[in-house]
Amino acid sequence: MRSAKIRLYVDQPLGEGQSVLLGRDQAHYLFGVMRLSAGDPVLLFNGSAGEWRATVAEAGKRQAVLTVDTQTNAQQNPPDLWLLFAPIKKARTDFIVEKATEMGAARILPVQTEFTNSERIRQDRLQAHAVEAAEQCGGTFVPDVADLQKLGTVLGQWPEDRRILFCDEALAGPASALPELKGTGAAAGEPWAIVIGPEGGFSDAERQHLNQLPQSYAISLGPRILRADTAAVAALALWQQALGDWR
Repeated sequence: MRSAKIRLYVDQPLGEGQSVLLGRDQAHYLFGVMRLSAGDPVLLFNGSAGEWRATVAEAGKRQAVLTVDTQTNAQQNPPDLWLLFAPIKKARTDFIVEKATEMGAARILPVQTEFTNSERIRQDRLQAHAVEAAEQCGGTFVPDVADLQKLGTVLGQWPEDRRILFCDEALAGPASALPELKGTGAAAGEPWAIVIGPEGGFSDAERQHLNQLPQSYAISLGPRILRADTAAVAALALWQQALGDWR
């Protein structure tokens, strides 16, 4: 049996014997770009049913039909972790969404702060980046990318049971020891969120709001003030190591 080297996300049910219809864009990618033909294998996932091997049954320029054969990987969902970040320059915002997907964020929430440089995003484009990242990294889950909301609005509706890892650049110094959070009652498997500020940092009012929330834990990410995209990756890695599925 030939091995499949291409993975596609499909918004359709997956199961043995299931037929999957692909539209123009995915058909063009398979047959115009990757030069596949009828009989070639493809790996499919839909975000909830694991990964499945499928075979090209019909190859066309405008659409294609794949037949699902066998499951190759079970569904693997990430920890219940959200990432809140202030959008920055386009390429660096794309980077944050891609890396958050690869590193196991369950939901990605762009937020507008007082010092956010970007006042709008293309939610559909960022969601597509999350899909592409999941396709490339072997994941079976695609995080939801929310539309841009004001940080104050999000915090005003914050769930009582979701803890916040507040990465405060004003605390730059010795890195906080995340395992010590367990001593406050925090435990693996609980709902969490990581909050990363904009290039200009948090305002005094935002910092006060976050510090006053009983679910919030302010931490340092080390002796240097990190760029927003670097901070997102560093915080995700630290949290996954201490409380996530990297332990």
